[in-house]
Amino acid sequence: MIKLRTPISEEDIRKLRVGDTVHLSGVIVTARDQAHKLMIEERPDFIRDALKESVIYHCGPVVKKDQQGNWQFVSAGPTTSAREEPYQADVICEYNVRGVIGKGGMGPKTAEGLKKCGAVYFHAVGGAGTLIANAVKKVLDVHKLEEFGTPEAFWVIEVEDFPLVVTMDSHGGSLHKDILEKSSKIADELMGL
Repeated sequence: MIKLRTPISEEDIRKLRVGDTVHLSGVIVTARDQAHKLMIEERPDFIRDALKESVIYHCGPVVKKDQQGNWQFVSAGPTTSAREEPYQADVICEYNVRGVIGKGGMGPKTAEGLKKCGAVYFHAVGGAGTLIANAVKKVLDVHKLEEFGTPEAFWVIEVEDFPLVVTMDSHGGSLHKDILEKSSKIADELMGL
């Protein structure tokens, strides 16, 4: 198990390889469709410091306020990352992001961005939202909550020992691509193609 804490240097992220298991701690930012679109179309500065050498989490959390009025994550499961494929490489390079967390992997454009700018794709376990929420220790800030709504807002959170697996690395390795190629070959053989 590799322990990582944000901010993460490019040198440290480039040491990671597909298959590495990681416990991530530090400050990360949730961002989904509207957030990614905004980051490319408007390139806002309000989120720049939080993303620098940090990690984006594709997550639409379920949140509540505690008795003191502080936000708490109730569920924090990953959402499907493929929707961010048109934006992700540009976001990684523009904001100096070192990692992306989600489920399902991403495509060739993102893979090139990981290599070019020094980042990795982390896979989080789908269906384990309440368990993952236990890794969220504090909500530090939230941006665009009124405009985007809870799932699409930028949630700046502090996590501790968030369990992840590297499934796309900065060297062109992709577990998602490998599995697709192997399963397609088997499917072709079974169908006599």
